[in-house]
Formats: sequence, C-alpha cells, structure tokens
Amino acid sequence: MRIQIEISPDQAGVRLDQIVADSQSRISRSRVASLISQGFILVNHACKRPGYKVKPNDLIEGDFPSPDQQDTKNILPESIPLDILYEDEHILMIDKPPGLVVHPGAGNNSGTLVNALLGHHPAFREKDWDRERPGIVHRLDKDTSGLMVIAKKLNALEFLQKEFKQRRVEKHYLALARGENIPESGVIERPIGRHPYHRKRMAVLDENGRYAKTCFSVLKRFSSGCLMDVRLYTGRTHQIRVHFYDQGMPLFGDCIYRERRFRKKDPIVPRQMLHSWTLSFRHPYSGVRLYFEAPMPEDFKTTLLHLSHAFLYD
Repeated sequence: MRIQIEISPDQAGVRLDQIVADSQSRISRSRVASLISQGFILVNHACKRPGYKVKPNDLIEGDFPSPDQQDTKNILPESIPLDILYEDEHILMIDKPPGLVVHPGAGNNSGTLVNALLGHHPAFREKDWDRERPGIVHRLDKDTSGLMVIAKKLNALEFLQKEFKQRRVEKHYLALARGENIPESGVIERPIGRHPYHRKRMAVLDENGRYAKTCFSVLKRFSSGCLMDVRLYTGRTHQIRVHFYDQGMPLFGDCIYRERRFRKKDPIVPRQMLHSWTLSFRHPYSGVRLYFEAPMPEDFKTTLLHLSHAFLYD
C-alpha cells in the first residue's frame, strides 16, 4: 500500500511516526516506527528517524508491506531446539546459532527464533505480546551467533529495553577482521543511518546518522587479520559491521560490508565472523547483575585455524 502525505503548517513539529500512524487506522504506531527505521517510509526522499519532527511542506512517501506480508496470525509455534544457558520465570538466555533469523519478515513466517519461542513456552503466546516479536529485547543478524536475552513477561521486557537504551548493559563480541595494519585498540564514534540508495544496508552518515560508539582491542594477530574483542556502547543496526568496514577492516565472511572483490561467499568462511560473546545486565526482578558467556562456535574455530595457517585470501 502506497502512502503520500504533505505536511501542512498546523502539523509542524509532530513526530513522523505519529503523523503516519494517524493516517492509517489499522497499523500501530510501533509498527509504523519499525517501518520508518527500515527505510520503507521516507521524508523528502531521505531516511529519517521515527521521532523526526516534521516541517511544513515535508513530503512523506512510502510503501507498507502488503496485508499478506503483515499477517501475523500465520506465525505458529514450532519445535525448534534452543541452546538455553539460563531460564527462570522472567527471562530466557540463549546462545543463538548462525543462520537462525530472529523474527519473521515479509513472506517468512516460519523457522525463526520467534517460532521457536512460541513453541518453547506458553508465556510467549499471551495475547498482550507483539505477535511478531514476543519477548524480543534486542536482536542479532541472521548470520551473527551468540548471546541473546529474551523477556518472558511484559514488565521484564520494558525493564530490559530501558536498560539497553540507557546503556547499562555491557555487550562484548568476538570479531574476525581483515586487515594488515589494524591498531592494538581503538574507539570508533561515527554516526550510522540507513544507506541513502540501498534500503537494506546501513552506512556511516555524518549528517543524518545516529550516534554510535564501538570499542575494540586485538586478542590475536594473523598475517591477514585479527581476532578482536569488541564492546558495543550503542546498538545500531549492523553497527560493528558498518564501523569496521568504514575503518578499512571488514569482517571475514561479510559479503555486504566489504570491498566488491571480496563479496563473493568463500566456502571456508560461510558467514560474517561475528559472535555475541559476553552479556552482563541487571535481572529485571531481583536487580542482581548477571554475567553470561557463549563459547566460540565451531565455524569460528575452523576459520581461526585456517587463519593461523594463512590459508585464507592468499
């Protein structure tokens, strides 16, 4: 469904997501905000944040996914094994394998983590949840492995989302980055936003991007790259991948954020080498600080072995 809205003087100063939601009777404001963040809705042909304050004569244009793509009734419980590290009545901590999509998307209502959660426990089938994202506090890319915390109650979800937003959650990743002159450590503070031409990609954008901070330190060096400990202070989409690509040290196996000549998949490195390694946060009920660590997955170990023997990209 196509929308087109021209802002009148009396609408000036209103949030973009509110303007769009008010024009659509069957779509929630949170869903509108998600579509704006994904680049489905543009202002004067440019990506904006859901909280952007509209101005007179702004032209809002976009496409909503078709009704069949938005049908959440077809998201069914499935018996998908989960690697559960911890569970109580408030939260669930899992080690997500690479290749598992977190939540359903257009034309993809099965085989996701959400389907697995619906099949795992009746708490995720309660009617008050967002059916597309029950319990989802944060997300990982399909091909990123590692730790995810999931809420089993609405108040736990609200608490954890606030903790993430206030940057009180400590997140560390393991990353295998390609490059010969990578510094021992560093801080990357570059704003990130939706790519102006490729809607499914992100980019460093000095003008329209959102603040993003990534810190890294080298754990081990190889002839063609490094194993790194990466700490995220913000949680922008594709943040590590975009920041590392911008700094000339793209991740091994990343077919999007890297030089064109390396975008073809390598049989030795089947996915981007990024692993959510440790996660520390306050428990939403007890307030006790918890710490979790996910072991390095087998494909990560295999890639490290090849790097150690200089077999990659000779």
